[in-house]
Amino acid sequence: IISKMKGLSDVNGDETIKKDSMLFSSNVQHIIHVEILQVTNSLCSRNEIEAHVQELVATISYITSDIIITTFSDPILTDNVIEVQICHVEGSEIEGVNLKDCRVIYHVYKLESQGSDVEELEEEEGIPAAHHWILPNAEFHKLWDSLVYGDNIKSKLLNFVNTTLLFADKQVDPNIISCNKVVLLHGPPGTGKTSLCKALANKLAIRLNDRFRYGQLIEINSHSLFSKWFSESGKLVLKMFSKIHDMITDTNSLVCVLIDEVESLTRSRVSSTAGSEPSDAIRVVNALLTQLDQIKKYPNVLILTTSNITGTIDLAFVDRADIKLYVGFPSLEAVYKIYSSIIKELIDKGVIFPADIILPLSFLDMQEKDLSFTVQARKLKDISEDSVGICGRTLRKLPFLAHAYHLQTPVMTLDDFLIALKSAVRQYYTDMKNLEQ
Repeated sequence: IISKMKGLSDVNGDETIKKDSMLFSSNVQHIIHVEILQVTNSLCSRNEIEAHVQELVATISYITSDIIITTFSDPILTDNVIEVQICHVEGSEIEGVNLKDCRVIYHVYKLESQGSDVEELEEEEGIPAAHHWILPNAEFHKLWDSLVYGDNIKSKLLNFVNTTLLFADKQVDPNIISCNKVVLLHGPPGTGKTSLCKALANKLAIRLNDRFRYGQLIEINSHSLFSKWFSESGKLVLKMFSKIHDMITDTNSLVCVLIDEVESLTRSRVSSTAGSEPSDAIRVVNALLTQLDQIKKYPNVLILTTSNITGTIDLAFVDRADIKLYVGFPSLEAVYKIYSSIIKELIDKGVIFPADIILPLSFLDMQEKDLSFTVQARKLKDISEDSVGICGRTLRKLPFLAHAYHLQTPVMTLDDFLIALKSAVRQYYTDMKNLEQ
């Protein structure tokens, strides 16, 4: 494995593996990742850009959250870099870190501007069997940062990938310690499971670009693998995975396979044999399980799956999933962060003016209650408390509806926006109650 990775970048294989082993770890010395988005047509080398960014980072001593820098005094960075993002410690409970006490790892990358390509199977012409992206892709830029979860879900996923690579590098015997490289995210609709899978694939393509020259994301359309012809569905699964096998053989590429609503492909064989499902469904499950067993030996593949209805998934598939993470409705802290990010975006785009400060939720108890920005933060906290139990997808629609229904002005104050947002939350509950009747 080490010899195969040599020549993928400017660093040698040993340095690459050392860097990979530190990608997402949580040792005593905190790890800070600096992601550097290079101009697409820039001819400047990664090493030169990294050296100039190191000088920039050296001027920053302490961070409490992610820092994004888009303007530079250094002409090399101005001409060749779009932005520099200094990422706070993944999954850390600490409020801030001193960069001088941290290990800083740099990732220079370019975004692929082309969107997805459609993959079709010959037997089912006109029906897209999968969508295919080259990573990192502009379509998923900032998606990772926009997703807010509790229970350190994002850091757990990064650490999972780190461990799979480490064990592959160390040539750990899979017969002794098993790893199928399968992730199952389950939970109610609208909680961002599919978005998280896409964001994870894009993030990995950035963080691992010293190891893999590029990434690929294949999103399988599960419904396209069920043929109108009896007994043909299993063959369609085999044909789809045959294409995936061809991609995996390129060891310069990290291949992430996304199967959304995996329950449609892995419906329990118990119900099928009981007569409630056609026997063709059994062939699909068997074919999928066989393919998962065959591709797990490759170090450059990751299977990402989501499900809204876990009770119907075949137990053999559930058993193959290495980690099964529940993605539920956002907590109070997560709701507050989501609303805060929305307010920041509206301020940045000039929709909310003047630019008021929204304190982090953890800072509220430390501030004087009569300060204007503290009062606004407490109003936002009250709205967030009312919004607990609403899925993330809807939370990001409510500010739009707040403006559409209650404001209709090109520019608004933060106070006016908070009043409108509170009304939009109330209207949401009224609408849901009417739907249930």
